[in-house]
Amino acid sequence: MSSINLRPIPLIAGLLISLLFAGCAGLGAGQSASGPGAGNPAVAAMLAAAQQDQDAGRLDRAAASLERALRIDARNPAIWHQLARVRLQQGEYDVVTGLAAKSNTLAGADDALRAANWRLIGTARAALGDNAGANAAFANATRLEGR
Repeated sequence: MSSINLRPIPLIAGLLISLLFAGCAGLGAGQSASGPGAGNPAVAAMLAAAQQDQDAGRLDRAAASLERALRIDARNPAIWHQLARVRLQQGEYDVVTGLAAKSNTLAGADDALRAANWRLIGTARAALGDNAGANAAFANATRLEGR
């Protein structure tokens, strides 16, 4: 009976794992090649449902869908941003700044998303009567949009 050399198996497994991670390296946190939530069908469905509810004015339902999506994919900056938009519509201005700031910490080099978050922060601060804070937030958005 001949002996079988099993040494190449760990090497092949290691190469396959390396290729898997290399394929994901270009994606932002919580993002897939087709957009936010597309890597997870449940998250994509929750985002779509939340957008429909938000468009129809069912803000509590939209927020609930987004909060469920965050429980699955808490590192997705687009979900944090969309929840900040819903909370802005609900008049929860003090909550908006924290949600948009969280989105910014996860957005990486996505200047468009970061600028949109700063605009939400600026709008919320203005609604709270913090004009200096609002102006600073809008200036950050403008700076990011100019890159």
